[in-house]
Amino acid sequence: MSERGPDARSTDLASGGGPPTWLAASLNHCPSCGGPLELGTIPGEERPRLACAACGHIVYVNPRLVVSTVPITEAGEVILLRRGFEPGRGLWAQPGGFLEIDETPTEGAVRETLEETGLVVAPGEIIGLYSRLEAAVVVLAYEARIIGGDVRTSPEALDVRAFAPESIPWPEIAFKTTWWALVDWLGKRRPDLPAPSGARWTRDSG
Repeated sequence: MSERGPDARSTDLASGGGPPTWLAASLNHCPSCGGPLELGTIPGEERPRLACAACGHIVYVNPRLVVSTVPITEAGEVILLRRGFEPGRGLWAQPGGFLEIDETPTEGAVRETLEETGLVVAPGEIIGLYSRLEAAVVVLAYEARIIGGDVRTSPEALDVRAFAPESIPWPEIAFKTTWWALVDWLGKRRPDLPAPSGARWTRDSG
């Protein structure tokens, strides 16, 4: 595990397996000419790549970036939202979403937090980067200071709630990326607290 880096704690898949099955199933046609894509050896490439049998165009499949915040109240509580959509509907996660092409990660994290919770935040220290190879995403989590706005629910957030660090609902956390971001945040800010128990995942589960 150590050679994969700490971000590998949040994935169940081994590295080097190519795109997840659900994504690979959609990669059939060349975006350049519409010809069929074939997986094979390409001169100069270090791994098999998808390439067009007709025009030779190489399709590189890269993960998407999810930008998120862990908003912290003046009392040191963590703001989490109860997800309104799948995956993880009804479970708790930090606010976040996909970075748009025309914004910086900080801008995206601020936008997503406002959209989902009604809170205006100022992202600060990066808590960590977390991989979900199963979903083809990398999650960036910022610690964030709340500087404005009012808490509200939305279609994406059935509930928005502040939790004391010792009261985080570990068994109801939606994603491993959220779980590890909270664990890492606690390690920085509340090392006096014991390791979380009753969680859906443990340090030995991937």
